[in-house]
Amino acid sequence: MYDLYIGNKNYSSWSLRAWLLLKHFSIPFAEHLVSVAGRDYNPLLKPIAGNARVPALHDDGFQVWDSLAIAEYLAEREPRMWPADARARARARSVCAEMHAGFMNLRQAMPMNLKLRLKGKPATPEVQRDIDRIVEIWEEAREYFAIGEGPWLFGDFSIADAMFAPVACRFTVYNVALPPVAAAWQETLLDHPAMREWQAAALLEREAHAHYDCLAEEYGGAR
Repeated sequence: MYDLYIGNKNYSSWSLRAWLLLKHFSIPFAEHLVSVAGRDYNPLLKPIAGNARVPALHDDGFQVWDSLAIAEYLAEREPRMWPADARARARARSVCAEMHAGFMNLRQAMPMNLKLRLKGKPATPEVQRDIDRIVEIWEEAREYFAIGEGPWLFGDFSIADAMFAPVACRFTVYNVALPPVAAAWQETLLDHPAMREWQAAALLEREAHAHYDCLAEEYGGAR
């Protein structure tokens, strides 16, 4: 059985991805929660992962860190995690890599905080470009690769759905309006039983960090 080390569910968007994959594909694992207090290097996490970050997956003591690396490691044993069609699989890998490495303006403007429900505000041009690109990715996946198949980005649930799950949460928290195709996928994702489980646990957490909680007034307060 795997051991998965994750950060606070209210804040740790990277942890959500690995956890959701394991849950969706019913892969047994033991969950270990660690604090994500502070944004800098944390030497206390060095025994958990070589990069001293979460998430970290342990397989009989062998460490795999970084959400995309964990997903690829799991997919070697569960090929269903990627689309079966070669071109769909290539596109899924492309957009996962893009999500993993990009959208820094959106990440900085809309940090993960599942306890907030904000009225929202007009996005800066830089943040709006990130939003528009994410919507473009979702719509293309649904319209060109999931035709007549399941409700997920590439038809069946895949690593792509897990990689974009934190963004779906952010768009809800910060009240980002989405066009119909993107909004339908977001609704499907947030209604996933594992997502509801993660959300419920996040709301029960008591640990708070000011650098994640400071945007309520900036985004117009609660809605």
